[in-house]
Amino acid sequence: MQTGKCSNRRAAIRAGAAVLLACFGIVLPGAGQAQQHVPAPFALRLGFNANSARNMAEIPNVIAQRKGFFAREGLTVTMVPLMGTTHMVAALDKGDVDATGTALPYMIQAALKGSDAVAVIGGVANTIYSLIAKPGIRTIADLKGKVVALSAPPDTITLSTRMLLAKGGLKDSDYRTKQIIGSTQRGDCLTSGACDAVPLGQPDDIVFQEKGFRKLGDSLEVMPNLQFNVIAVRRSWAAAHKDVVVALARAYGVTFRYMRDQANRADVTKTVVEITGANEQVARAVLALYYEPDRGVMPKQGEINMAGVAKVVALLADAGQIGKPAPATERFVDLRYLQAADLQ
Repeated sequence: MQTGKCSNRRAAIRAGAAVLLACFGIVLPGAGQAQQHVPAPFALRLGFNANSARNMAEIPNVIAQRKGFFAREGLTVTMVPLMGTTHMVAALDKGDVDATGTALPYMIQAALKGSDAVAVIGGVANTIYSLIAKPGIRTIADLKGKVVALSAPPDTITLSTRMLLAKGGLKDSDYRTKQIIGSTQRGDCLTSGACDAVPLGQPDDIVFQEKGFRKLGDSLEVMPNLQFNVIAVRRSWAAAHKDVVVALARAYGVTFRYMRDQANRADVTKTVVEITGANEQVARAVLALYYEPDRGVMPKQGEINMAGVAKVVALLADAGQIGKPAPATERFVDLRYLQAADLQ
């Protein structure tokens, strides 16, 4: 990739992260504004994916901050933008953050290579990724010889997209691929014409369909039971800060309960509009997709779906991304903090 294009992409990511941080009410060091404090707070650095700063995965963090759910648990949370899912566990291991959201496949691979990271709270669990194609492409078979964007090899976005294409009759050799990490970045590839089809999360998939692009299928057709995202910490750090991790779990518990309560739908819709840039109609469609009926996309109260974790481990092993026999699911999860918070 050319240097100028890299600079433009980094600038776009920084801009997206800045928007999200502003929505959190957070000012980065050096910005000249004092941070508000709650009595006897614990200052927690929480990593988030700057590539997905305007996606649905960040809505729980925004709500937890705005509604004071972190603060009521005695936590002063500073959101730390990290440059993509491939960097999040590394930042945790280096001590740049105390906890971080991360896609579970990356954390599993890192743990098998010696990382101290472990999942302690469930995030967006059964993430829906739609395969969105150019308007002239009507079926998966039409993608033969075309360019399909994928994420990194171990990502369940990549695995589910390949499975969806196989379900439609295409072998891996029947199409060309581009590795593009980030739903927004993949959408840009589709818009520019450099990609013929890309997997998109919400609200991008609905927005693109409104523009005339075609949905060929989605990840739920081939991966109906996953634990995609988690909040991870270092085991050693968590053992020394058990009360903090339990407090963080409780904060997420009330956040996810707030989000699924129909009485709060208008407020959650407003937050989705503000963070993602989607219009109100799209925001309501996304929430209806998640909750009407409940498709297990958002956890009920931050719980970890152990069957979904096992499915991710098995997928990685079957795809050759980790060795066989597949390691025990419990190696990557520590439920004691959710249990202490009465959430598991």
